[in-house]
Amino acid sequence: MNENLKLPKKKIKALRKSPKNMVLYGPPKIGKTTVLAKLDNCLILDLEDGSDMIDALKIKATDLNELSQIGQSIIKEGKPYKYIAVDTITQLEIWCESEAKVLYRNTPMGKNFDRDNKGLSVLTLPNGAGYLYLRMAYKKWLDRLNKLADHVILVGHLKDRMIEKQGKEVSSKDLDLTGKIRSITCSNADAIGYVFREGDKTMISFDAGQDINAGSRCDHLKGQVMELDWTNIFID
Repeated sequence: MNENLKLPKKKIKALRKSPKNMVLYGPPKIGKTTVLAKLDNCLILDLEDGSDMIDALKIKATDLNELSQIGQSIIKEGKPYKYIAVDTITQLEIWCESEAKVLYRNTPMGKNFDRDNKGLSVLTLPNGAGYLYLRMAYKKWLDRLNKLADHVILVGHLKDRMIEKQGKEVSSKDLDLTGKIRSITCSNADAIGYVFREGDKTMISFDAGQDINAGSRCDHLKGQVMELDWTNIFID
């Protein structure tokens, strides 16, 4: 037991106000990458060639090996970026299938899996058993990315589906990731913002009350629907 342990006698002030980890998602071609390019000292890790048409602080990765090399270089240079944006985590999940396969093959029961290297995915395992290894691989990469900057922004695609609510079909908007990976991503985030267009404005919603997966732990963002302005999001 730590003999120097002291229980708090009064409230302890918050260490920060702005989100350390943030998720942005929305429909395609509405300017998510464009608005990221306006955030000072934000390196965009382009995993989907989505930044070709814009001027930005950006670097491309075509697989996990290149992403690893970029991460090592960032750490070697003393983590010079205040913000890192991963564009997109949907692509990251796809890439993690290959690492999930390696993890499974390192187990006694998986050592003979796809011995002929025909490209068989662990997601074909019976009863969804392969998703465990996909989650392990994804969580590993999420932890790595979170160490690269003070703030990490994860950009995702929209899953827009119809659900029944009070006898009516309504549109439900969510992050386009598989179930538990979506849960891991969202629980890791201090803020989840749904991005959309309103006229010529790029808007962001942190309001979870409209059948939208959104919200924030940050007091200044809770329930907000506003024009996307980084100075109103990162306030310290």
